[in-house]
Amino acid sequence: MTRPHASADDLKSTVRAKYAALATADDSCCGPSGSGEAGLDVDMSEDYADAIATDADLDLGCGRPTDHAGLQPGERVLDLGSGAGMDAFVARRTVGPDGHVHGVDFAEEMVAKARANADTLDYDNVTFEVGDIEALPVESGAFDVILSNCVLNLVPDKEAAFAQMHRALRPGGRFSVSDVVHAGALPDGLREAAELYVGCVAGAMERDMYLDRLREAGFSDVHIATEKPISLPDELLAEHLGAAELDRFRAGDAALQSVTVVGRRPDATA
Repeated sequence: MTRPHASADDLKSTVRAKYAALATADDSCCGPSGSGEAGLDVDMSEDYADAIATDADLDLGCGRPTDHAGLQPGERVLDLGSGAGMDAFVARRTVGPDGHVHGVDFAEEMVAKARANADTLDYDNVTFEVGDIEALPVESGAFDVILSNCVLNLVPDKEAAFAQMHRALRPGGRFSVSDVVHAGALPDGLREAAELYVGCVAGAMERDMYLDRLREAGFSDVHIATEKPISLPDELLAEHLGAAELDRFRAGDAALQSVTVVGRRPDATA
């Protein structure tokens, strides 16, 4: 859901412009550069070494969806909002030479950077394409697995994005997506504070609604694999929240979270 004063087109234009700039600048969407992914302590294993070496890790993620995707050799993987290629490069190691990872991103500059990184690393089982998640430029049922990392929350029309995910997966295929959500009613002041510090909260959806929309799109076995709180500085909270709202937030009644959600498209025979 977008903020009341921000149209879907405005949000997409803002996000596209920011990501285009990030492709050529040392900056971060999900917090100040080097902040550790939206204020989260996300450990990076050696699987990420190649991505980091080529600046494919732009500190834009909020989780590690590859850890919960159950990737297997030979699988075809679709990475939504693939950015400079970080998660695609991690996934391609597991799917191997008989598998393939295809990244889609709506910022041409990001796709160009990802392609250049793949060329530098001499990877031939990854490809990248410019496209909109709400209208994916891929064949129906073409993928075994879908990944996404802190991107779907930025998409204004979640229902369209989830429907496209369902279409792109083969029957029996699965997804693992990391995203920013909020639990409980999020005060306007908190949303404003979070957007100053964690840019990726712009289109964040309420947690239970997020899961319900995935189920309504036709997915089964939808559940949260991991969750972590997103920390905001006390001084920022105090500046944007009244005393009562601040007490409620600190009590945990309303909170921003990074979650990794998994699920699958039911098999046609099920």
